[in-house]
Amino acid sequence: MSNQEEINSSRRSFFGGAAMTIAAAHFCMPGLAKAQSGEKSQSAGRRGASATFGPIKQIEAGVLNVGYAEAGPVNGPPVILLHGWPYDIHSYVDVAPLLASAGYRVIVPYVRGYGTTRFLSSGTFRNGQPSAIAVDTIALMDALKIEKAIIAGFDWGARTANIIAALWPERCKAMVSVSGYLIGSQESARMPLPPKNELEWWYQYYFATERGRAGYEKYTHDFAKLIWQIASPKWKFDNATFERTAASFDNPDHVSIVIHNYRWRLGLAEGEPKYDDLEKRLAAFPVITVPTVTLQGDADGAPRPDPSSYAKKFSGKYSHRLIKGGIGHNLPQEAPQAFAKAVLDVDGY
Repeated sequence: MSNQEEINSSRRSFFGGAAMTIAAAHFCMPGLAKAQSGEKSQSAGRRGASATFGPIKQIEAGVLNVGYAEAGPVNGPPVILLHGWPYDIHSYVDVAPLLASAGYRVIVPYVRGYGTTRFLSSGTFRNGQPSAIAVDTIALMDALKIEKAIIAGFDWGARTANIIAALWPERCKAMVSVSGYLIGSQESARMPLPPKNELEWWYQYYFATERGRAGYEKYTHDFAKLIWQIASPKWKFDNATFERTAASFDNPDHVSIVIHNYRWRLGLAEGEPKYDDLEKRLAAFPVITVPTVTLQGDADGAPRPDPSSYAKKFSGKYSHRLIKGGIGHNLPQEAPQAFAKAVLDVDGY
């Protein structure tokens, strides 16, 4: 597989074609072949705003009681799917059944500050720094007794996947990352960008002000919908699809986590000392050694690095894919077949 390959994808297409048939045969997963034949088109294809994960499970993990969706056989190879901002677990509502039908145990957790995830103590600092969110995922794996998993994500979720792959490669079998290598540091964030690039981060500067915090708290749903429209300009999502996700922003810690995350990035808010060592290691921009597939939508309107700038940050088997068809930033929800195929393929690496 080449380092630059373009995968044509339609947001309404199914896992069609010989490629998925070969993948299903290669991994000896008859469930995927059955889904491809059309027998489970409602559970394995795009199902729209009516799709659901069923009952959300809860488990104490680290400083949190984590809400998460689960699909597939409990003894299947684990895959953890991580969402970003301002999204939630429903970004994977069509990816999860595809992977479950292929025999995987799929775990999709609400990040701290979203959905049914809650802090165990009212006294815990509402910290949104990237290393803390990555530690949450490791704690969830420990609580579920998952020693090693494929980690896949986009936006904040991709950054979390990168951090886990870099700092705890023994826990990460392989990785799928939308937008590539996203490890950063407060020091690097202090470097000014060209004006056009700074404009793309307008909300980060808005959140740096108390007016921005008050505005996000007052207009959370409207703000999130605007980000969806900017980040995925060709995705014609309906209001029901958006509201299904927006319900997760009603978490009592949502605003605090989001604001702290962006202020921390700019060095305008302190993190917690217990994460200082992790942040120092991340500030060195470590190379990721685990097998990796990076993805990018051809209509992604969010700030993102150029793929050529990060290809050398992956020393294991690696490929990059441009997903065509007007696909924006919320790639797993807009192109679930392409995302699920990346998980299948990287498992084979």
